[in-house]
Amino acid sequence: MKKIIFRISFILIAIILSFLVFISTIGIKTDKLNTQIINQIKVFDENLNLELKKVNIIFDPIKLKINLKTVGTNLIYKEKKIQLANIQSTISIKSFLNDQFSLTNLRISTKSIEIKNLLSFSRLFKNDAKIYLIEKQIKKGDILGNIYVEFDNKGRIKDNFKIDGFVKNGKISSLRKYQLDKINFRFNFVKNNIEFNEISVYFNDNNIVSPELIVKKKKDIFIIKGKVNSKKISLEEKQISDYINLDNTDLAISQIDFKIYNDFSFEIDQKYKITNFVSNFIIDLDNLILKNQYDYTNFFPKLKDDIKLKKHKILVSYKKDLLDIKGSGVVHFQENDDKIEYLIKKKNKEINFDIKLNILKNQFNLDLLNFKKKKDTNLEINLSGKKIFDKITIFEKVLLKEKSNIFQIEKLIFTNDNKISELNKLELNYIDSENIKNQISISKKNKDYHLNGNSFNANKLIDNFLKTESNRNKSIFKDSFKLKMNIKRTYLDKLNIIKNLEGYLVFKNNEIVDANIGSQFSKEKKIRFTIKKNNNEKITTFFSDLAKPFVKRYKFIKGFEGGSIDFNSVKKNNKTNSILKIYDFKLKELPTLTKVLTLASLQGIADVLSGEGIRFNEFEMNFSNENNLMKINEIYSIGPAISVLMNGYVEDKKLISLRGTLVPATTLNKTIGSIPFIGEILVGKKV
Repeated sequence: MKKIIFRISFILIAIILSFLVFISTIGIKTDKLNTQIINQIKVFDENLNLELKKVNIIFDPIKLKINLKTVGTNLIYKEKKIQLANIQSTISIKSFLNDQFSLTNLRISTKSIEIKNLLSFSRLFKNDAKIYLIEKQIKKGDILGNIYVEFDNKGRIKDNFKIDGFVKNGKISSLRKYQLDKINFRFNFVKNNIEFNEISVYFNDNNIVSPELIVKKKKDIFIIKGKVNSKKISLEEKQISDYINLDNTDLAISQIDFKIYNDFSFEIDQKYKITNFVSNFIIDLDNLILKNQYDYTNFFPKLKDDIKLKKHKILVSYKKDLLDIKGSGVVHFQENDDKIEYLIKKKNKEINFDIKLNILKNQFNLDLLNFKKKKDTNLEINLSGKKIFDKITIFEKVLLKEKSNIFQIEKLIFTNDNKISELNKLELNYIDSENIKNQISISKKNKDYHLNGNSFNANKLIDNFLKTESNRNKSIFKDSFKLKMNIKRTYLDKLNIIKNLEGYLVFKNNEIVDANIGSQFSKEKKIRFTIKKNNNEKITTFFSDLAKPFVKRYKFIKGFEGGSIDFNSVKKNNKTNSILKIYDFKLKELPTLTKVLTLASLQGIADVLSGEGIRFNEFEMNFSNENNLMKINEIYSIGPAISVLMNGYVEDKKLISLRGTLVPATTLNKTIGSIPFIGEILVGKKV
C-alpha cells in the first residue's frame, strides 16, 4: 500500500513538475484572458482597444507571475488601427487573486508603421496643432519601435518607461526648399533622455552623418547635444540662393564644395524657443568660388572675375553672441595661387579681424607710391583691427613687407561712409620701381600730422596731381587737418632732386585751403608752392627756377630745355582764372611747330641746325577753367626768331580748338594770319 501511495505521489509530483516546466518554458495558448487584458488596456483610455489572437501564457513559479505574449495584434483607437508585431506583459498572481490591478509591465513591439499614420494616430489622443504641422512636413518614412512600461499597484505608469527602435527611409520637405531625404537612425528613450544613434540623412541630396544626438529633459527645458559629420557637399549658385539670402551682402557665391564636422548643443523651452546655442565646426573647404565685385586692378593688375578659395581648413566656434572663425588655405584671384590666413571674432555688433595674405608669384602694385612687387619675391600683407557696425572700421595695423621693403600703418580709422577720420602713424621704407630709396613717416601730434623723411620720390605723386580737377577732388577725409612737412631729399624725377623740402598743407572739406611749401635745387635754384583762401577766393601760386621737371610731363612737348616757370591762379565760384609764364627756354621737338617756326626766319633755321632748338625769351598763357572746359584767352610767346599769339579752347578729352598769329622777328610788318593746322602743331597727329 505504501508503495502504491508512494508511486502515485511520485507520478503526481512528476506530472505537476512537468506541467510547471511546460507552462514556465513553452507555455499554453488561450483566449480566456483576452477580455481581461483588453480591460486592463482600457484603463488608459476608454476608446483604446486591442484585436487579440490567442495569448501565450508562461508561468514564473519563482516570482509568482504570469508572462503573457500575443502575436499579430492590432491597436485600435477610435476606429484608427496600428499593426503591432507582439505584446508582452506580466501579471501578478497575487494581485490577480485579490482582484487588484495585476498588470505589472507591458512591452509592445510594432511592425513597420508609416510615420504619417503614426502621427495621425497620435493626434487622436491629443489633437495638437504642432503634431499636425509636423505631419504635413513628413513626406514618407517608416518606424519600428518597442515600448516598455511598468505599472504600480494602482495602475499608474512608472517613470522608468523605455522606448527604442529605428526610423528608415524618412523624408521631410520644408516650405523653404529644404529637403531631408533617406533619413535613417536608431533611437532610445529612457525617462527624460533620448539618444539617437547611427544617424544618416541626405540634406538636399548631400549625405550627412550624425553619429550621436542626445536629448535630455530638465524641468520644462530640453537640452540637446549632438555631433554631425558630412560627406562632401557640393552646391551650385541656385542651390546656395535657396539656403542663404545674399541679396543685401557683398557676397556672390557661384559654387562651394566642402565637408563639415560639428559638435553642438542648445536648449528648447516649452514655447520651442532655442537658447544657449553652442556649436564648434571644422570645415574642410575644398573649393569656394566668389564673383569679384570690386575693381582692385590698381593693386592687383591681373585681377580675375572670380576669387577662388581652395583647400581651406576652417575652425568655427559659436556661443551666444560670440563667433570665432580661424582658417587658412589657398586663394586664387590672379594668375597664380597665393596663401591666406584669417582670424575673425564677432561679438554683438563688433568684428575683430587678423588677416595675412602671402602673394607669392603674382604682381602687386602701389601706383601712387611708384612701387611694384618683384615677381620672384614673397609679399606679405597683414591687416588687423575691428569693424563696429554702422560706426567705424579701425585698422590697428596694416603691414606690407617684401624683403627689406616695408609699408606700415598704425591705427587707421575709417568712418561708416569710408572716409579717413584718423591716422596714428605711417612708415614707408622701400625701393621703388625707379630704384630710388624712399624713407618717410607720418605721425600725429595733437591735431596736426607731421611728414618727415630722408628721401622720397614724388614723381608719380606729381603726375597724379597734374590730372584734371575731377579726378583729384575726391572726398576721402572726414575732418580738417594740417600736414607739416620736412623731407631732406625729394625726387621730382630720377634726375631732378630738391633738398630740404619744408612747409605745410591745410585740408578742409577734402580741399587744400592753405599751403606754403619751399625747397631748393641748389643755393641759386629754388622752388615754392602756396595756396591761400580768403572768403570765396582761392589763390594758388607756383614758382620754380627749373621748369623742365614739370613741363616735360606733358607728352606732346619734347626737347624742352632750360627756363623757369611762374604760375598763378584764382578760383572763385567754381571758376578758375590762371596765368602761366615760362622764361628763357628752348624748344627742339614740339611736333610740326618747330618745323613751321624755322621757316619764319633765318635765325630759327640757324637755331635748329645748331642743335639748340628754337629759343624763346618769354611764354605767357592766360586761361580759365570751368567744369571740363578750358578757355584760352591768350597765348603769347616771343623769342629771337619768332613771336606767337593765339587763343581758343580745350574741351576735356574731346576737342582742342586754337587760332592765332605767327610773326617772324625779322619781318615784323608781315603777318602770317591764322594757322589752319594749329591742332597738329601742338599735339602732333592728335587734333
